[in-house]
Amino acid sequence: MRLSEWRASAPTRDAMTLKVLAVIEPVLAAMGADPDPYCWVAWGDDPSIRYSILVPIAPGLVTCVVRVSVPGEGPRASAKLVRWSRVQLGELAVETQAGHRLVTFQVEQHVLRGGDAVADRIGGFALALFAAVDGRPMPDLASARSRRGKVASRASARGRARAKAGGSRAKSTPAAASAAAPSESDGNVQQPRTRSA
Repeated sequence: MRLSEWRASAPTRDAMTLKVLAVIEPVLAAMGADPDPYCWVAWGDDPSIRYSILVPIAPGLVTCVVRVSVPGEGPRASAKLVRWSRVQLGELAVETQAGHRLVTFQVEQHVLRGGDAVADRIGGFALALFAAVDGRPMPDLASARSRRGKVASRASARGRARAKAGGSRAKSTPAAASAAAPSESDGNVQQPRTRSA
């Protein structure tokens, strides 16, 4: 997600106001990030006080720590650029149950965890970081997101079609069985012979 999308989905209203963005954007720009970069926001325990923004760029991973309100000063942001050769990544773990997905991934000291749609975003972000650390070109997070959306919609459409076909098959089975069973009015059914006394 882009930084503007994270702002729209902030857990608290004060976490990413225009006043807070006014200190975040110059810091990210000084590190070489785009004006509205693709990033991951680790909200932490109390996003109304402090959170971190992880921005992958060509030279490395920018980690921006945001203090929403410093007494007597207002918002504050500080950032550092960690070269890809020094970025610490954990394992990407996926768990599924009853059609739901849970993904866990650790980057630096941040643990990213989420289910379903969030899990897809974490997976895409993790694969981009793995590629950068390995020296491969980072995949475009925007196109990867749209591809995952198309794949998920196709998969759900297939699931709905299977369920519908299964339901119609179940509905048609008793009718088909009764149609296949011979009836007394059918000319092919032989009537039992009666013995004449």
